[in-house]
Amino acid sequence: MADIERPFPPGHYPVIVVGSGPGGLQVSYELSHHGIGHAVLSADPGPGGMFRHWPFFQRLLSWTKPYAPADRRTRAFERWDWNSLIAYEPELRGLQTEFMDGSSDFPSRPEMEASLTAFANRAGIVVRYGCRWESTRREETASGDRFTLVTTDGEYSCEHLILAVGIAEPYTPPSPGVEHAVHYAETRAAETYAGKRLFVIGKQNSGFELASGLLQWASRITLASPSPAKTSIETRSLVGVRARYVQPFEDSALGGGVDILSASLAGITPIPGGLRVDLKRSDTGMPVSLEADEVIAATGFTCPLLDLPELGVATFGQSRLPAQTAFWESATVPGIHFAGTITSGAAGLKKHGIPSYSGAVQGHRYNGRIMVRRLAEQSFGISHEHPPIELASLLDHLLAEATGGPELWHQKAYLASVVTVTPDDGIRDQGILPLTHFLDAGGPDAIAMTIEADGEGAIYPVAYLRRGGKVEEHALEPHPLHDYEGTEYRRHLGALLDLIAPGASAA
Repeated sequence: MADIERPFPPGHYPVIVVGSGPGGLQVSYELSHHGIGHAVLSADPGPGGMFRHWPFFQRLLSWTKPYAPADRRTRAFERWDWNSLIAYEPELRGLQTEFMDGSSDFPSRPEMEASLTAFANRAGIVVRYGCRWESTRREETASGDRFTLVTTDGEYSCEHLILAVGIAEPYTPPSPGVEHAVHYAETRAAETYAGKRLFVIGKQNSGFELASGLLQWASRITLASPSPAKTSIETRSLVGVRARYVQPFEDSALGGGVDILSASLAGITPIPGGLRVDLKRSDTGMPVSLEADEVIAATGFTCPLLDLPELGVATFGQSRLPAQTAFWESATVPGIHFAGTITSGAAGLKKHGIPSYSGAVQGHRYNGRIMVRRLAEQSFGISHEHPPIELASLLDHLLAEATGGPELWHQKAYLASVVTVTPDDGIRDQGILPLTHFLDAGGPDAIAMTIEADGEGAIYPVAYLRRGGKVEEHALEPHPLHDYEGTEYRRHLGALLDLIAPGASAA
């Protein structure tokens, strides 16, 4: 019984995964699918990661549609399910739908935690819980680097370290008097703010979540940051403050107890009966002061990488995201890989300024699958089939991917369905790959199909055609119902395919 309760004793493992949130669970599942021995270590007492604690007001921003146009046990259903982990076995797919009470298509935090726990249990994912990673050593060996993790349970070593620790370390930028504020992570129960005057530092998702959740309790709420807040509606983009957090904007306009300021924090000073918050307006530079009972810093989180930067792992930005290759490996220390929300550090093309969805489950679950597949091929000699596609089926295959491929819809202009065409091998399905890899790596004649969005509301397929070593980009027209399998699309894409696979349009 002791071994079952405390698996993975200290020692050497080919791969070590740190973290038991959705990123760590997805990667462990994929490693087991490929037969790659590994240990999973987690400081938490059970699966779920950040969803054991957040979002504070218990309702996710990502939706799952239990009754969708596809069976939940199929790949196609993933397009309508932003929260379940993905699997090869039908019985492990779409698990989030089992735990939703029907009150909303946005699962509650407990429903998300229950779904992740069920996935871990049913997939047989084994984790050594209550084991905290504390420091790391990097040692050179004849076969490459070896990494030793010092943990609360002892030392572990591996050739491949996969970090799925999230962007979960509370971050508060230094400002005079900021010690008088508490971080979003320390927010109390909503009713304890009844009648309070609240000042919230920050106007991104966390700040607006607090404003929305505390509207009925606080007597006054003020949000401030140097830059003006932009909703996804105002920016006509797929990112930014979600529409569900627009209520504070409306409440501000109607004078209902919310103020939204574009101003930088000059200082927080205790005064009798509360705190004085001094600000500097972004538009005029003039000072503004207000009084508050409490200040909450909704200023974000950083990656808890511990001493990895000292070992050479390059990071960037406020969140200290690690710089990564297209396949989510450290750009500066080979052998260290990333999973989960940290994979947003591999930005992709960011066409039209739109980033990937790697910071959320619906995006990074595919990154984890692709990363493990690449690791299996490159480091463990595990080859994968690249199924042949008949010439007569090529056009149908690519248009079906554009219309319903969940990876393409969830990771627009980031992941692509790739097909190669060579004289020796014929037409082969290479599966889903990072688009930047397709564009940068070169190779035989091929086509990569993606879904893209222009930030103005249009969503459309784009075909990247590689022939003779050069890549051409061809955008297809949008469709009001996102159905790209009609005559117009067959004609347009067929003409492109004829350039590398003659006869594809006629077939």
